[in-house]
Amino acid sequence: MSPTGADGCLFCRIVRKEIPARIVFENERLLAFEDIRPRAPVHVLIIPKDHFASLDDAPEGSEALLGEILLRARALAREKGVGETGYRVVLNTGRDSGQEVFHIHFHVLGGRPLHWPPG
Repeated sequence: MSPTGADGCLFCRIVRKEIPARIVFENERLLAFEDIRPRAPVHVLIIPKDHFASLDDAPEGSEALLGEILLRARALAREKGVGETGYRVVLNTGRDSGQEVFHIHFHVLGGRPLHWPPG
């Protein structure tokens, strides 16, 4: 669980529309929105609407949800015009990885060369 719990979670508040976001996709299970501190010309976050803090906290049986997120990342990359040139999908898990918001989220980054290693 998030250190602040689902009630105080920034991304849960975005899901509940308590905080504005530039939403680029929404269905019953997922929400995708523009990052407020983009690290690339294309920087979209994809989250499940249900709260769990990280990949380590993903419930058993969430394979379909996680797969749906990856397929949505591909669709958003294509919609944003980086499907052909290349994009990166990033999932940080835990403080040492750089995770700042403890609600699982996937970054879709593109629109410029992304170097390796990233850190």
